[in-house]
Amino acid sequence: MEAFMVVSTFKEGTEMAEVFAVVAEEQAQVEILEAEGRIGSIHLSLARGTIFINAFAEDAEQAAATVRTLPMSKWWDLDVFPLAAPPVPGGRS
Repeated sequence: MEAFMVVSTFKEGTEMAEVFAVVAEEQAQVEILEAEGRIGSIHLSLARGTIFINAFAEDAEQAAATVRTLPMSKWWDLDVFPLAAPPVPGGRS
């Protein structure tokens, strides 16, 4: 499995009242995905309408598919970035 950062931004015109109505469903699905080892940390920047989700998958398409199982994802545009560990100082490249 590889690590990915899925940057999710709310689509223009999203009604936040609708988003907040599915919080309990979202939390339940997050728990399932965490238990399966498919997602890790989630960070919110509500002021910017952006959610950062650490996902674990075989490829970027699978990482996006995992995030799309979240109820709130219907209001998001996704951008998926593969993550790599920083190089070890003095290590071989």
